[in-house]
Amino acid sequence: MNIKKASELSGVSADTIRYYERIGLIPPVKRSTTGIRDFDEEDLRWIVFSRQMRNAGLSIESLVEYLTLFQVGNETVPARKEIIANQISQLKENATALNTAIERLEFKLANYDEHMIPFENTLRDFNMNSNKEVR
Repeated sequence: MNIKKASELSGVSADTIRYYERIGLIPPVKRSTTGIRDFDEEDLRWIVFSRQMRNAGLSIESLVEYLTLFQVGNETVPARKEIIANQISQLKENATALNTAIERLEFKLANYDEHMIPFENTLRDFNMNSNKEVR
């Protein structure tokens, strides 16, 4: 199948598929005698796998490392698990930071009249006073 069909079936844009191939996230795709990429089911599985891992937050570098280790064989399973575990830790840290931000904004919204308006007025007053010429 051509890249357009592979893109439709995988849900990954043709440009992204080309990029994934260029940087090694998917193995080189077979080419027709005219040089056109000829995707098969295995190629699609690689594309979908790479996209899923990227959507899970793995950086390109981590995913390239993961796939390099995968190509070596089962003796790299502990290292591959470590890459995934590190990503889980990073996502949990990000989730904690996001939850803190959400809680802060929820507090500000729930207490807007009592908390935000007086603070904003103080900022406005300070800004207006600091913009006056000093004599």
